[in-house]
Parts: sequence; C-alpha cells; structure tokens
Amino acid sequence: MDRKTSEAPRVVAAAKDYTALTKSELIISFSLVTSLFFLWGLSYGLLDVLNQHFLSIFHLNKVQTTLLQFAYFVSYLVVAPPMGILMRKVGYKVGIHIGLGLFSTGAVLFWPSAVYAKYGMFVAFTFVAASGLATLEVAANTYIVVLGPPKHAAYRLTFAQSFNGIATVIGPIIAAHTFFNGANATKLDTVQYVYLSLAVFALLLNIGLYFCKLPEVAQGVTDEQEEQMRKEGLKGFLKHYHTIFGFVAEFFYVGAQVAVASFAVFYLTEQPGIEPPYSTAMASNLFSACQAVFTIGRFIGVGYLRFIDPAFALFVHGVGLMIFCILTATIDGRGGIACLFMVFLFESVCYPVIFSIATSNLGSYAKFGGGLIAMGVSGGAWYPSAQGAVADAKGTQISYMIPFTGFVPLMLYGLVMWAIKCRRHNKWSVMVRDLDGSDQAIIEEDLRKHSQAAGELGPGPNRETEEEKADEEFVDLQYASPIRSSS
Repeated sequence: MDRKTSEAPRVVAAAKDYTALTKSELIISFSLVTSLFFLWGLSYGLLDVLNQHFLSIFHLNKVQTTLLQFAYFVSYLVVAPPMGILMRKVGYKVGIHIGLGLFSTGAVLFWPSAVYAKYGMFVAFTFVAASGLATLEVAANTYIVVLGPPKHAAYRLTFAQSFNGIATVIGPIIAAHTFFNGANATKLDTVQYVYLSLAVFALLLNIGLYFCKLPEVAQGVTDEQEEQMRKEGLKGFLKHYHTIFGFVAEFFYVGAQVAVASFAVFYLTEQPGIEPPYSTAMASNLFSACQAVFTIGRFIGVGYLRFIDPAFALFVHGVGLMIFCILTATIDGRGGIACLFMVFLFESVCYPVIFSIATSNLGSYAKFGGGLIAMGVSGGAWYPSAQGAVADAKGTQISYMIPFTGFVPLMLYGLVMWAIKCRRHNKWSVMVRDLDGSDQAIIEEDLRKHSQAAGELGPGPNRETEEEKADEEFVDLQYASPIRSSS
C-alpha cells in the first residue's frame, strides 16, 4: 500500500459498524439525524403550494410554475453525486453541516427575491436551498440505513421519514394561513418571513449539531462481500444491479410523486362536479389533509415493515398507485378527490423502501450508492413540467395519467427484487424472517468475530492497540481504493 496515498486524506475518524455502538449512542445518533427529515419535509410541503401563489402574482402558466420544482429537484442530479464522494473523505457530520449551511443560505435569500419581486431569483435560490437538502438526503438516508441490522433498514428509514411526512402536513397549513389569507394572496411579504424562519431553524440545528457527537458508522456486510469489494473497486460497484435499477425506479417514482403533489391544489380547485369550486385556501387545507394521509401511511408502514418483506410491500404499493392514479384522472367530483387521497396513501413508504433496498449490501460502497440513489430524486425536475404541459392543453384532471407512467417502474422493481430474493433462498414468502434472516445471521457472526478479536488484544508498550491499528487500516484502505466508505 502506498503510504503517501493513504495518509494525505485522513480527515475522518474510522467508521464502526453498528454493533460497536452502545444503545444510548444508537438512540442519540438516530434522533439527531431524524430531526433533519422534519426540515426538508417542511420545505417540500411549502414548495408545492408556492406554485399556486406565484401563478397569480407573476401571471404564469402552469408549466412556468413548475420551474420551482425543476430547480429544486435538478439540484439532486447536480449535487448528490459529488457530495456522496466528498462524504467519503469528511464523514457524515461535516456533510450535514454543509447541507444545513447551504439550505440556510438559500432560504434567507428568498428575502431579496420577495423585495425585488423577481420570479427568476426565487427559482435560482430554490436551487441553492435544495442543494443543501440534497446533501442532507445523501447523509441522513444512508446513515439511518447503516445504523442497525440490515434486515430492518426499511423499517428504520420509514420511521425516520415519518417525521418528514409530519412536516409536509404542516407546510400547506402554514401556506393556507399566510400566503392565501386576505390581502396576502397578492403579496410576497409572508414568503419572506416564512423562509427567514426556516433559515433560522436550520441555523439552530447546525449549531446544535456542532456540540453533539455523531459517530461514523459502517454498513455491516459479510467478510466475503467486503473482500470482493476491496479487490474490484469501482467496477465492483457497477455489478450491484439492485442499486443501478434502484436508481431508475427512484428516478421515475420521485418524478411521479412530485408531479402528483405539484398539481394537487390545481386539481382540487378545478375538479369537475364540485359546485361551488373550492377556494385556493380550502384546496391548500385539503392538500394538507392529503399529506396527513401520506404520513399516516408511513406510520402504518413502520408497523408492518418489521415483518413484511420490503420488496413485496413495494410491489403491492406500486399496483395500488397505478390503479388509483388512473381513477384520479378519470373520475369527477368527490370520488376523484378520494382517489387522489388514496394515491398519497400508497405513496407513503415507497421512497424509503426503494432507498433501503437499493443501498443494501453495499458495505464500503455505501456512501457512493447513497449518492447515486439520492441523484434519482432528480426525476422530480422533469415530471411536473410534462404534467403541466398536459394540464395546460387538456386539463389538470387528465394530466394525472403522467404520474401513472412513473409508478410502473416502481412496481416492476419491487416485483423483481422480491422474486430474486425468493429464488435465492429457494422459498416463496412475503415474511422478513424467511428472506433476510439467514443473511443477517452471517453478517452478525462476522461482526461478532471482529469485535471479539479486537477485545482479546490489549495495548502493549509503545505500540498501537489492535483496535487502533484496525481503524488505521480501514481509513488507509478507504482512501487507497476508488470507492471506499460506508454511507
């Protein structure tokens, strides 16, 4: 090994697997990172309502309003991959600091955007704020995945992201009582103060995190898997087809999810068969109710994902999304609105489940894989524009056939991943204990061996402990190979 290569970038403490952390460390780390999900849920919940607000103030058409979504989600395409690589060198905590800093900067710049009343400035600074959120997604999602047994990764991430869902409920309620309340419906003043509050909230989180300990955590894999990754480098990562196709599923799914939410207020105010039509404020409150159903679905998912195989659950949710998306696009009146609520319900666990499946068994590729899957969120940049074009030409209701096309790859990914897992274990089952139990046992046995080996060797005079030596070798190996770290 070239010592010059390995010593230069040694800026992050050696990672531990989750079995090396105490129970209190696990709880504190999980709680700290979960608080970040609330921040970007609040930001995302406000974004979809801003479309309607800016439509009237800046006299835009529906396609033009989707520039906000384009700027927000294209940041994931541009920022997520390099941030995943950067976090291999600086670790999760520094990555989170960078993300919170970028978000605070973008949010506070909404103030001059409102003062000068320039839509282009709002779009540009949405990109800055979203770049921070993209960085946080790479760090936080991957950290939660590796912070415990692999077989419960989907359960942990779904639980953490439930707090994201709570914030998406609060966002539209804030908008209904600020953006659309009386004279505020034609002003930008309230936008200034809402986003200034978000900037301050992110700043306080950043300061609090500075004084908290957040250990680096490595993903647990078998010795055989880790050795293969060490030898193959980047080519080995490209052989993880579940991650590559996970990116494709994430790209189409997030595009569809964002499109559904982006046009929900338009759908509710323009829905045929509702007399008199719902006001924008009423539609914003109903949109908040949709997000509440989405959040309830996530908490329900926390319950069953401990027992039901995540890939099978993804397949079932994909089928439900396809059915209710068609019905939303074709049924008038309150029936169509009820179907829209069902779309939000079936969306609930899809994002965290795709992420956890696609980043499973990556070991030292984990941060890189997390960056790739987070890049899939950029699908949200394209779908709203396509749906907006259909909505302008044919109407908002029928435009909901566009999200349908994004739910098909999601359903297929869940079906194929479940079938592959069943064939590998030579057992057709939908239960976690049948499909992941044996893999988990092998991983935990290897981790136990390493822990015992480290404990048996104490420090000698004038030399490193075996544990310190192992840590040094881990960091050396991390930066000597093309992709090395856990996400």
